[in-house]
Amino acid sequence: MPQPRFQRRKEQRPAEITQAALEAFAEHGYAATRVDDVAKRAGVSKGLLYLYFKTKEELFKAVIRSVVVPRIDALKTDIADTELSAEEFLRGPFLEFIKKLPDSPARIVVRLMIAEGPKHPDLTAYYCDKVISGGLAALRQLISRGVRQGEFRQSSLDEFPQLLVAPALLSIVWRTLFQKHYPLDTDKLLETHIELILRAIKVEQGDARGGAM
Repeated sequence: MPQPRFQRRKEQRPAEITQAALEAFAEHGYAATRVDDVAKRAGVSKGLLYLYFKTKEELFKAVIRSVVVPRIDALKTDIADTELSAEEFLRGPFLEFIKKLPDSPARIVVRLMIAEGPKHPDLTAYYCDKVISGGLAALRQLISRGVRQGEFRQSSLDEFPQLLVAPALLSIVWRTLFQKHYPLDTDKLLETHIELILRAIKVEQGDARGGAM
């Protein structure tokens, strides 16, 4: 039996408030956004908003959980469950993942973390715990699998998996600041990056395995 309208509405409120917060943070930045602004955008009272989110910091953390964490969790699951080789995964699902970032809502959170994170260390620590740590661990898992299966040489990429995602962060920054003045094909940039990484670490026929770069 369908739920009454008011019950569905109540269940949707946290997501609606989180979406309103994302829009407000994108427009004004974290520090300049007022809880009143978010409440008005969400069509709720300030008091009702505080029933779901006690502070603006909790609200921003909810935005991280809503916008960024599901993408990282999906990538982690795909890496754990894939039947593709490590090279095929980098050329396929991973490349598509990083290509989508510059146009995704996640770019807003990344931009805010770069601009305002240093002034809000608790939020930066939360982002590291919920996003960065798990994402880098999953990439290490993928690279290590490629080494074990004889696809990749032992390299410093295991120590610095950040190299795989660095151009995606550059793409977000570039599209935010410089795209109108100096257009950049970020898809082509990311394709070229993955190709260069693979050329550096792939085991070619006749290569001795296990050599460090």
